[in-house]
Amino acid sequence: MESNSSCDLTHLNEELPVKNEEKLKLSNKEDDQSDIVSLRLLDLTDVDDFMEWFGDDNVSKFCSWDTFKSKEGAMSYVVDVAIPHPWFRAICLNGKPVGSISVSPYHGTDKCRAELGYVLASKYWGKGIATKAVKMAASAIFVEWPHLERLEAVVVVDNPGSQRVLEKAGFKKEGVLRKYYLLKGKPKDIVMFSLLSTDQQVTYFM
Repeated sequence: MESNSSCDLTHLNEELPVKNEEKLKLSNKEDDQSDIVSLRLLDLTDVDDFMEWFGDDNVSKFCSWDTFKSKEGAMSYVVDVAIPHPWFRAICLNGKPVGSISVSPYHGTDKCRAELGYVLASKYWGKGIATKAVKMAASAIFVEWPHLERLEAVVVVDNPGSQRVLEKAGFKKEGVLRKYYLLKGKPKDIVMFSLLSTDQQVTYFM
C-alpha cells in the first residue's frame, strides 16, 4: 500500500524531536498484544529489510520504479537516492523496517508545500501501520519545516487502500486530476489529498 509520490524517497541526517520519535501502539487482534510503530533513519544495514518492499511486485505496480531484483540495486538506490534526499524515514514495526515514508520539498514560490509518499510491504497492508506512520510524519514535518503550509499526496484512482490511509490520517480529498502523470508509461488519473499546517488534525497529532 502506498502513495504514488513514495517513489521520491527521502532521508534526513538528523534525529527527530523527542516528541516526534514517540512510538505508537498498534492493536494486534490475533494475539491481543500491542505492536509498536515507529519511524527512524534507514541505512545500508537495513538493505535486506528494504528488499521486502522494494522487491515486492504488489508495491511497485503503483510506483514509477520497477521491482528491485538484486540486493546491489537496492543498495545503490539507498546510497544515490534515499540518503541524499531531504527527508526520509523507515517505517518500523517493533523495530523492524517494513516500509518507508518521505517528504519531498518544493522550491521557489512553491516552497510553502511538500509532497508526502510512503510504501509498505504488502504483507503488512490493512493493519493500520501506514496510517500511523503518515500521522507521525505529518506531525514531524510541520515542526521541522516551520515554513511549510501544505503537505500533499497523490494516489492513483485504482489504489483505494492508499486513499483510505490518507483519509484516516486526516488528509482532505481535493479531487481527481485526469491523466496527471505517466505510470509504467501509461497516463494515470490521480486523487489529490492535502493536509494544512492549520488543520485541526495537525495539532492533534502533536
